[in-house]
Amino acid sequence: MAPVNEAVLERAAKLCREKRVVLPTLKQMREPSSIPDKVKAKLKGVGLWDVNPMNLFRITWKNDFASGQFGGVNFVELPKPLTGVDARVLGLVGKYFPTGAHKVGAAYGCLVPRLVTGQFDPTTQKAVWPSTGNYCRGGAFDCALMGATAVAILPEGMSKERFTWLKDIGAEVIATPGTESNVKEIYDKCWEIRRTRPQDVIFNQFEEFGNPSWHYHVTGPALLEAFDQVKGKKGRLAGFVSATGSAGTIGAGDFLKKHHPGMLIGANEALQCPTLFNNGFGDHRIEGIGDKHVPWIHNVRNTDAVIAIDDEDTMRLLRLFNEPAGQAWLGKQGVPKATVEQLPLLGISSICNLLSALKVAKYYELGPDDVVVTVFTDSEALYTSRLEELRQERGAYSETDAARDLDRRLHGVKTDYLRELGYRDRKALHHLKYFTWVEQQGKTADELRALWSPDFWDARYAEALEWDALIDSFNARTGVLASL
Repeated sequence: MAPVNEAVLERAAKLCREKRVVLPTLKQMREPSSIPDKVKAKLKGVGLWDVNPMNLFRITWKNDFASGQFGGVNFVELPKPLTGVDARVLGLVGKYFPTGAHKVGAAYGCLVPRLVTGQFDPTTQKAVWPSTGNYCRGGAFDCALMGATAVAILPEGMSKERFTWLKDIGAEVIATPGTESNVKEIYDKCWEIRRTRPQDVIFNQFEEFGNPSWHYHVTGPALLEAFDQVKGKKGRLAGFVSATGSAGTIGAGDFLKKHHPGMLIGANEALQCPTLFNNGFGDHRIEGIGDKHVPWIHNVRNTDAVIAIDDEDTMRLLRLFNEPAGQAWLGKQGVPKATVEQLPLLGISSICNLLSALKVAKYYELGPDDVVVTVFTDSEALYTSRLEELRQERGAYSETDAARDLDRRLHGVKTDYLRELGYRDRKALHHLKYFTWVEQQGKTADELRALWSPDFWDARYAEALEWDALIDSFNARTGVLASL
């Protein structure tokens, strides 16, 4: 951890005292049962998306969206009539986080360690959140709750819902050229800010170890808990799949492998931009998973397979899962009504994760005792404009469309575009980081070499164990928790 800057720390504490901010610990996010009762009492009547500091305590996979309090892990298991595979597939649900996506947790994991050590001054510095969508929304939300000023950087081609929400919450919004895969343009804007606004602090999700550390300590245990609920007597955790994006969520796989060493970790991306699969490039429509480089924080040595998903499949399944004709057809094919009603919980990148899980299940010939877990990062609610665009472009969605899409795009998933990684394959992906991070982003070759060591990752994840003591100390300094 960075040394503590007392002067800045005191200013941050003063602001949080005035804003009535109490910071949750990692343990409280992982185990909301440990949240003080007086905090839970304050949450009554506070909406999930309300700009209220108490909502920091809702950065957890265990929000009970009915009562406004907390319960078990939010996950859904998708049955064979839908998936077409014998293996069991389940995903954590990101919709029930504030902002409707789990990235608000990753943003917290990047912001708070600097806040509680005085490395970020919310009274004089702006927090810059480079992103392809949900991460900058999460960072803007966290900042709004704490009284800090957020700067959101995201590609201009992202969904309208993202831009509207960011402006409404008071963030400064910078739109960069391109779409989901145009991460280089985001980095260029960050360098411009470093030159012209050096006082601002950039929380780059692609290189901030607070991002995978939050997932390691919060998402990983939630996935394990969900698996333990469904495994029965013979269940085996066969695999975890995640779109790489910033490579934060896939860090949860490192936690799972500590407990189930025989499982595999699959990293997926868009077929139209197969950077990991084939050193490829291009534009795609799977919003939220930036590409054309290997993120600094991706522990590629621990990745067993890379999977490329056709973005046309995700867009067609978005319609199948949400259009009335699609839902009706699924019901006729034996998909339980309760499952059909849950399908809008899957946004575009969530559908990408689902398809990756199915490829893994088929490629490795997994059976009914095998469980593949993933994360349904956000929901259809963030893509209503995309659905409307599809209606305008392609016309009304019919039963024939639904039958074709279920047969070809879901049950017809093949094992193509899945590449198992040997030792040299992983080392090659690791070496690809050089061209982005050493040549362009100011890292050194020695820093890159250090990333190859498993001990390096163990040490980074262990650093997060210090956060809770620092957060408790910060809360004691503000005195807000004691005064509730």
